[in-house]
Amino acid sequence: MKVDRSYRRRMRLQNAVTVLLFLLVIGLLGWLSTRYHWQADWTASGKNTLSVASVELLRQLDGPVQIDAFARDSELTMARKVIAELVSRYQRHKPDIELRFINPDTAPDQVRDAGITVDGELVLHYQGRKAHVQQPGEQQITNALQRLLRSAGHRVVFISGHSERSPAGKQPQDLGAWAQQLQDKGLAVETLNLADSAAIPENTTVLVIASPGSNYLPGEVRLLQEYVEQGGNLLWLAEPDLLFGLEPLAEQLGILFQPGTIVDPTGQMLGLDNAAFAVVSAYPRHAITAGFSDITIFPIASALDLETPEGWQAVPLLETVDRAWSETGSLLSGTVQFDQGQDISGPLTIGYALSRALPEELEAQGAEQRIMVIGDGDFLSNGFLGSAGNLGLAMNIINWLSRDEALIAIPARVAPDNRLQLSPLAGKIIGLGFLVVIPLLLLISGVTIWWRRRRR
Repeated sequence: MKVDRSYRRRMRLQNAVTVLLFLLVIGLLGWLSTRYHWQADWTASGKNTLSVASVELLRQLDGPVQIDAFARDSELTMARKVIAELVSRYQRHKPDIELRFINPDTAPDQVRDAGITVDGELVLHYQGRKAHVQQPGEQQITNALQRLLRSAGHRVVFISGHSERSPAGKQPQDLGAWAQQLQDKGLAVETLNLADSAAIPENTTVLVIASPGSNYLPGEVRLLQEYVEQGGNLLWLAEPDLLFGLEPLAEQLGILFQPGTIVDPTGQMLGLDNAAFAVVSAYPRHAITAGFSDITIFPIASALDLETPEGWQAVPLLETVDRAWSETGSLLSGTVQFDQGQDISGPLTIGYALSRALPEELEAQGAEQRIMVIGDGDFLSNGFLGSAGNLGLAMNIINWLSRDEALIAIPARVAPDNRLQLSPLAGKIIGLGFLVVIPLLLLISGVTIWWRRRRR
């Protein structure tokens, strides 16, 4: 091929155009990178990005959020860098989140007014309300935003004075762990002794009757009935064969408590050591169970039936499998068998969700009264709240009763279990492989290669 001046000029022009186009593409990509952002998190738990629950919560926040971070400006601490990186994950989904750093050493008045107690503490402001986060993390910040999103003044009131499960108790049968979860989500938890009060406070969001252990007085029962008549929301946790004077309330709601204790062979199939542990694995369509599919465990539960009162709608929310039954015998230890004609065969209902549209004289038109009756209180207790999906269901129930359905699908984020559990034999085999077998194979391979080269 003949190379002349014309060819060289064309090649120079082609090279110049190629370089120019390359620089143009690089510049265009650089410009696009300032306007659009994309990232991928390949960690097992997605620890560098927000969970779906946190993103969904941010979509529900209407208006700006201001975060004041009280952290020292020092090269010896990484607090500001960690906080900025954490908050930036939220800002990617909600740009009107403003982060402001305040140095506690130079602003002591602001520290005192805000009630700051630790370095790195955050104060979140939203629509005139504020929440503190002392140990910044996604779950802590999301919980704080959830508290701010709730309507002010939500109060969960626990009836006391009849040996009920205590919301402040630490014993396995108490409800202290669940009450703490309610407080973390922005609900005020209180107790009320009906003997000391002439009426149930009007600002009660949800009233809780938590497995009483002694009889209610007739006057106390009338207060509960009046509360229901006037449109109050109620969570009633009952126990097998123990109503303690609340029969009029049950009749008012149309609830019929079946005799005996539920026996469910499913629990023993799953490794539970008690035949009286009922397992619920399927749920009907309802706001409480929307997107919820975890199994839940109900120890020593009572079966319920319902004659729906006029004007009410009822959903059998918690039902056992067909092979469960209500054992009417006195013994639940050893081998327990279904007795035809004596025991009540399944499927059995453990919990009903009731609702009705309130008349205008009681509430604004379209408002709804909500009641949940469950034949078991153990599933919310300190001893069983962490079992299977009990906590998730408990939070969904209280969100529905307090008319906060928007928060039902926002569970706490749980880190996956990354532990590798090996049997003693497997551990010995792996250790032998790395310490003996692999080095021996490398030695044999090296000697073989050396021997072959020497023979050439």
